[in-house]
Amino acid sequence: VMAALCVLSATKLPAQEPQNEEERLKNLYEAVDKEIERQTTSLDLEDWQVFYMDSILTCNLNGRKDEMMKLNEAKVSNVDAYTRISDKWMEATYVAIRKILDEEQWVRYNRTGAAKEKKARDKRAAKNQ
Repeated sequence: VMAALCVLSATKLPAQEPQNEEERLKNLYEAVDKEIERQTTSLDLEDWQVFYMDSILTCNLNGRKDEMMKLNEAKVSNVDAYTRISDKWMEATYVAIRKILDEEQWVRYNRTGAAKEKKARDKRAAKNQ
């Protein structure tokens, strides 16, 4: 879930063309809306779960974007620093989503690739320690 959204909402890296803030926010919210629609259908979310899923994705993607912007403004070119920030926010999203899904939904959510992404994040974290 977050990997797709991270790609869609990626903050510019030093070698990329700048994108204005309004367009970036528009893309972010469109990505969140599409993901909410997909998750609502695939996980059969209730209204209160849709509300929380939307809040989680919006908040965490904005947090990720802000941290990426700070790195970019500081002219950090180390790709690992950007990866650590993405992983941090993807993990926060994973943990938050776990709290709003029932057991059946959680199993389906993990089958959509979330478990594979979690494993990759854990592997990178272990490598960095």
